[in-house]
Amino acid sequence: MQARSKALLLAGLSVVVVAVVSLLPPVSQDVRYHHFADQRSLWGIPNFGNVVSNLPFLAVGAVGLWRVAITRVPAAIGWIYSVLFIGVLLTGFGSAYYHWHPDNDRLIWDRVPMTIVFMSLLSATVAELVDRRLGMGLLFPLVALGAGSVLYWHWSELQGHGDLRWYGLVQFLPMLLIPLLLWLYWSPAHKPAIRSLAWVVVWYIVAKVMEALDRQIYDLVGISGHTLKHLAAAMSTVYFVQLFGRRYRGLRDRAISRENAI
Repeated sequence: MQARSKALLLAGLSVVVVAVVSLLPPVSQDVRYHHFADQRSLWGIPNFGNVVSNLPFLAVGAVGLWRVAITRVPAAIGWIYSVLFIGVLLTGFGSAYYHWHPDNDRLIWDRVPMTIVFMSLLSATVAELVDRRLGMGLLFPLVALGAGSVLYWHWSELQGHGDLRWYGLVQFLPMLLIPLLLWLYWSPAHKPAIRSLAWVVVWYIVAKVMEALDRQIYDLVGISGHTLKHLAAAMSTVYFVQLFGRRYRGLRDRAISRENAI
């Protein structure tokens, strides 16, 4: 398939999905959403499992930012991965803050960082597989759209007619486009990146299944599905670090060798 045909396919699919979502009726936040299965407190921490299971996000975000800092990469790549790992780090803080006392106002601080992750991951995928400048050009508009979808949802809730459609689009469209990008732009040179990105998608799917089975898993094993969802999602972000390391380890190693030689 020619490059133009690939671009038209991706753009056309995105337009169709946006059009379909715009035709759907508004989707309000289910009032039961905040009632998670595991509400046990421990060591003075309410909803202990759902709060502390966010710690891996902090670790992955910090390690990722450190990797970017010590690796000499093109400026666009440095920006994209820095925003991605900042999003992971903020997800840890925001989700823990929300789960300490779940409600709609705190949920903003959980969801905005996640949209940063979703959108910067899509930008990174475009930069890795399609074109670096295009990926960089998409980064901040996509992040702004992601954050805007959460702010619009919260505003709509305050108006009494909540609308989650656009946040849902921001969450799931990258998970639709990324596998398509992996298929369209397959190349032996991209194999390390594609393997890592594939695992990102797999673990994200596992996380969504765990989230949907929150109560059932809690009743079965005594650990809630939502707690396990955090751990699976954090495992997904581990592959962000692996992706960056596999792609740019050589640049870091050469930089260290030059510094040692000096």
